[in-house]
Amino acid sequence: MWGIVPAAGRGSRIQPLAFSKELLPVGSRLEGEVERPCAVSEYLLERMVRAGADKICFVISPGKADILAYYGGGFREAALAYVVQPQAAGLCDAIFRAAPLVSPDEPVMVGLPDTVWFPQDGLARLPDDTLSFLLFPVERPEFFDAVLLDETDRVLEIRVKRPDAGSRWIWGAFKMPGRVLHELDALWRERDREDEYFGTLVNAYLARGGRAVGVKAGRAYVDVGTIGGYRSAITLLSEGQDGIATRAALPDEATTR
Repeated sequence: MWGIVPAAGRGSRIQPLAFSKELLPVGSRLEGEVERPCAVSEYLLERMVRAGADKICFVISPGKADILAYYGGGFREAALAYVVQPQAAGLCDAIFRAAPLVSPDEPVMVGLPDTVWFPQDGLARLPDDTLSFLLFPVERPEFFDAVLLDETDRVLEIRVKRPDAGSRWIWGAFKMPGRVLHELDALWRERDREDEYFGTLVNAYLARGGRAVGVKAGRAYVDVGTIGGYRSAITLLSEGQDGIATRAALPDEATTR
């Protein structure tokens, strides 16, 4: 199973940093009996490995060689690959740069490397056989991508940063079969690559008869793209898995979901 980690964004609202925002120390981990700082992106990678990923692809910009230097060729049991996105051009562009690595018959999951969320096994709760979104309840859904569901939890629409969000549930990560990834890639190209946000592309996919489901398994979600988000992440990690269920800092303006 593949994991795709889009990590080419600028992270302008938390700059200046002397390193990529995905390496921002947030919390710590133990190596034997020694406590070490933990890069924020490690939380996503750990959750992907927990969900079964044995291959993970970072999509990075040309100036983010520090991510490659930090992680090298592997993380836990997963092998790592790297693909370059020449310039920040939105989440769709980032994800589909990794598509040639994914075969149609294997699942793939996608998450954002500057987020911290619970439960840790959230990605493992998503089905492998359809496009599925891990959903989190938040207080200000208009700043995120709100997901509207029917009574069977089938996705009706994704409202991207709209004041009429219509739902307090936002997506924080998603999974799909490789064949669906390639179908979305083909649709994106057919639409002249006009979709910067993944939500607008999914809406077009649904309008053509595609299917997606939402899984309301998320309990806490923080975007660590701002100083406020950084503080919230530290608090959330100190509270642990049973922490506040609806905490969500405002997203980084450079993040296109």
